[in-house]
Amino acid sequence: MELEQSVAQHYTHGSLEQAIFGALASAGKDLNGLTLADLAPVDEFHIGGRRATVEFAAQLELRPRLHLLDVGCGIGGPSRYFAHEHGCLVTGIDLTEEYVRLAEVLGERVGLEKVVAYRHGSALDLPFAPGAFDGAYMLHVGMNIAEKARLFSGIRRVVKPGGFFGIYDVMRGDGEGALRFPVPWASGPDTSFVESPAVYRRLLEDAGFTVERERSRREFAIEFFREMRARAKQAGSPPLGLYTLMGSSAAEKITNTINNLERGLIAPTEIVSRAI
Repeated sequence: MELEQSVAQHYTHGSLEQAIFGALASAGKDLNGLTLADLAPVDEFHIGGRRATVEFAAQLELRPRLHLLDVGCGIGGPSRYFAHEHGCLVTGIDLTEEYVRLAEVLGERVGLEKVVAYRHGSALDLPFAPGAFDGAYMLHVGMNIAEKARLFSGIRRVVKPGGFFGIYDVMRGDGEGALRFPVPWASGPDTSFVESPAVYRRLLEDAGFTVERERSRREFAIEFFREMRARAKQAGSPPLGLYTLMGSSAAEKITNTINNLERGLIAPTEIVSRAI
């Protein structure tokens, strides 16, 4: 419980709704007619942003009316994408109460409140019935969870047999050395639990999943950050971006993430498995 409180505190902004709507207004957006594209710069809190979500979704077998669980949903960007673009019904759960409340507000603002829903709670104690979901996914979540075996077992419980579980997490690379902190998911090593794809595969299989696909996105991530820096150098920082979520230490977190990537210490990785 103390660890989860520390993680939630790391992500809590305090006035995130005001910051986002203020930036949207400064950018000339109609706050009463927002679109998913308007929100994309801020609500995809993972390496690669919206493009990463789209390419991750392409690895899954999506079709309309599937009921999906978004584990660690943040402020809800991927859930709204899955609902809007693929016709899925999505329930998200997140440890950070501020994120959950904002996810609800943003879902309403883009007219998706009937197909997305959000719960404040722990991914280690999912408040859902066995087999409640056709599939599940998480994007940049496992780095904050030490008990991955418990996490995967809980997700297996609520996913129907044959359902998919897709992961896009920052995982350990082949490089040697200690990570530099702070990074977007942790201020220090006490709340960072980056593991290798091999550990993920083993724990998934132990929990009752069969791993079907795996893909490293390290080169994609390096290019993403290079392009982001080039745009910022040429045109300056836009009114709204992931730095809005990361606060005053955003530049340091991004610099350290790039350093960790280039040294081969981390690699964002996709793993797609299926419930046996």
